Amino acid sequence: MSGSERPLPFACGVVAIGRNEGERLKRCLASAAPAARVVYVDSGSSDGSVAFARAQGIDVVELDTRDGFTAARARNAGFRLLMQLAPELQLVQFVDGDCELAAGWLAAAGAFLDQRADAAAVFGRRRERHPERSIYNRICDAEWNTPLGQARACGGDVMMRVAALERVGGYRDDFIAGEEPELCVRLRAAGWTIWRIEAEMTRHDAAMTRFGQWWRRNVRSGYAFALGRSAHGAPPERLWVWESRRAWLWGIWLPLACALAVIAFGAPGLALLLIYPLQLVRRIPRQPGALRDRIGFAGLELLGRFAEGLGQLRFAADRLLKGRSQIIEYK
Repeated sequence: MSGSERPLPFACGVVAIGRNEGERLKRCLASAAPAARVVYVDSGSSDGSVAFARAQGIDVVELDTRDGFTAARARNAGFRLLMQLAPELQLVQFVDGDCELAAGWLAAAGAFLDQRADAAAVFGRRRERHPERSIYNRICDAEWNTPLGQARACGGDVMMRVAALERVGGYRDDFIAGEEPELCVRLRAAGWTIWRIEAEMTRHDAAMTRFGQWWRRNVRSGYAFALGRSAHGAPPERLWVWESRRAWLWGIWLPLACALAVIAFGAPGLALLLIYPLQLVRRIPRQPGALRDRIGFAGLELLGRFAEGLGQLRFAADRLLKGRSQIIEYK
């Protein structure tokens, strides 16, 4: 990772977003130095992030947090300023402030988009900085090891073609989670493609060492599944329909069925709970890594369905009460 690379041979800007990222933001902005222009979008930091970015000569957008912070809103705001400052830019790299761009990534991603006129977005390997510090960090690292080739969706770290992003109107500001797959649905509907290439892209610092952090992250996932299903759940896309049904089945309906079985049949009704250890045994061989991690991954995966179910319920409550969605943070 280095900010001393030579300038890129094509017009590429970077939009970094963050909140109270501290040293992580410093690494992030330093790694973006090869880009033609860098914009940082801050969402109410109190750790001096804004002052630091400006001291580096970086253009800053300070979001009004009274309007509700979302990563989608931050990326849109940064992209708008980037286009005002440098309308000639053809490519934009989005990066989260807790990530560091890999040396050579901007050049590799730009070269790929230059070769594929139909590609709207390209992403590479995102790695967790400290997978050894917790099983939760290792889960993140495993999740990001997605298949190479054409993809249905990308994550928050991604290089996009400016023309494609402008054509579909950018991210949806009201999506508090899962905004990237939603954007990709619209990009693919407009005829664009999304790609995952082999190159190293970013190193992420989840700093997730406590069960509570992991739980909130899974609640957010459940909410994202419900949000994506509500927007694009109809055929042919059926975005996150299966994931939403899975959360309801394992996290809500089966626990309710177990409770009703106990009420109806007493202690014998507890036998229905055996479906959970059976599912655990079924999932262990399908996990990556050593046996210890496989057991841990499978156990947390199963527990995660309860958190995802809560996310689904939270989404349903927001819709029923017509309340404004609040971002679900785990750090």
